[in-house]
Amino acid sequence: MTSVTILGKPGCHLCEVASDVVDAVVADLPDAVAEDIEITEASILDDPALNEKWWEKIPVVLIDGELHAHWRVAPDRLRDALLLRAREEAR
Repeated sequence: MTSVTILGKPGCHLCEVASDVVDAVVADLPDAVAEDIEITEASILDDPALNEKWWEKIPVVLIDGELHAHWRVAPDRLRDALLLRAREEAR
């Protein structure tokens, strides 16, 4: 299972855009890959540690807990990263 976490905060327009990009990319992946992806969203306002670490970089996208992107999410780069992760997990 691959986890994609979107870190943001309420009222953040770029966070909404990042969420839309993640949803669109995952929806466009082959079913076998998309079904193995869990997307979660978290607000930095709910966790002081997240707020301290990421407040000036939101939105932040993590793949399996590792930084993938901040501020803007490139659909092609995200798709490539998720397909690579799926290939690695299949081994």
